[in-house]
Amino acid sequence: MDLNKKIYIEKIKKEAELLYQNGDFYCSEAIIATIRKHFDPDMPKQMIAVGSGFPIGMNTLCACGAVTGGIIVLGYFFGRTEPKDIKVNKAMELAKELSESFKKENKVLCCKILTNGMELGSPTHLKQCISFTGKVAAKTAEIIARELNIGII
Repeated sequence: MDLNKKIYIEKIKKEAELLYQNGDFYCSEAIIATIRKHFDPDMPKQMIAVGSGFPIGMNTLCACGAVTGGIIVLGYFFGRTEPKDIKVNKAMELAKELSESFKKENKVLCCKILTNGMELGSPTHLKQCISFTGKVAAKTAEIIARELNIGII
């Protein structure tokens, strides 16, 4: 991973939105794919698959899939791989930051509440979730860039 490069937050936001809008990936997968592309192309593609169970509130309509996708990649960059490693604390801190940022703007994390009254797959539902996907991808990118000292353009 080239830590000397700069990233374009708006480009990341738009690319994640397009991946969802075009039906290439759902929210969590789109965020993982976009962060992978812009931060660490060597990240195993299987990381995108890790996000496949999280869309539509983990298919139970709870816990926004976009937020969980962001948390997955935060764990990839900042989480632990060894027992009792205290790196888990940083990953949890950053996950909370992302979650709180989303809640500040949307009041809740629960997909069922966020999509209340919307038909799944309707234009209204898609518009909202595409927007959530882009915003969470952007916020996740900002957090990663800040923590890894990568410049933002």
